Amino acid sequence: MAPHHPTAAPEEEIKVSLPEDDLPQDSEWCDVHFESGARRVRFHDYAEIYEVPGLYERIFYDLLRCTSPRTIANMLAEQMDEGGVDQSDVTCLDLGAGNGIMGEELRRIGMAGVVGVDIIDEAREAAFRDRPEVYDAYLVTDIRDLSPDEAEVIAESSPGCLTCVAALGFGDIPPDAFAAAWNMIADDGVVGFNIKEDFLDVEADQSGFSRMIVQSIDDGTLDVANQVRYRHRDSASGQPLHYVAITGSKRGLMTVS
Repeated sequence: MAPHHPTAAPEEEIKVSLPEDDLPQDSEWCDVHFESGARRVRFHDYAEIYEVPGLYERIFYDLLRCTSPRTIANMLAEQMDEGGVDQSDVTCLDLGAGNGIMGEELRRIGMAGVVGVDIIDEAREAAFRDRPEVYDAYLVTDIRDLSPDEAEVIAESSPGCLTCVAALGFGDIPPDAFAAAWNMIADDGVVGFNIKEDFLDVEADQSGFSRMIVQSIDDGTLDVANQVRYRHRDSASGQPLHYVAITGSKRGLMTVS
């Protein structure tokens, strides 16, 4: 699959240098070169990256060839088409929305509305700066601890879809937060998410996601429509990082044991 380049772009070329050594994924970094000098940025320092228009796209799409938002959006579109679900009737809850790249893909496949949720202010600011037409609402909050007003925003949108892309397994969104979002979408709603394949190893995984996903499949809470291993992006040193993308339907409430 050819890499997709999101629409947001910097006013001028951003020069980025990547390290040559293999690093753990949650320790990867790059040097960003500005007129005032170079600044080292960790890939997981999202707030710092979002503050620079186009930097996220430059790192993860131009250089590291990320494919996940388009991959999962296309899988969801295929599932809804096969199931006779009209995307133009569906609003999606986009968990870990970041600067709006997944929301942009959801609009591309015809979703009626998108509500974003993230935990950092810079994500929301970047989304409305770079993609102002994507989100009907965007909440900066912990999905597990919504205020009455925040809960009302989600309830009034009646989400029939949940997406969570490139946000699971490294502590950014823990299992109980994903479960909380899951339980907010309509019964029989569609879901699409991805996770690094290492976090699906029941024996090795310490995040809790492997146990939660396996349990949800076994007890019928998650009715899997499609499950694909694919190259999420390249590592900073150029090696492929493989993830598993899962789409399916909600058949019950999700619990975390």
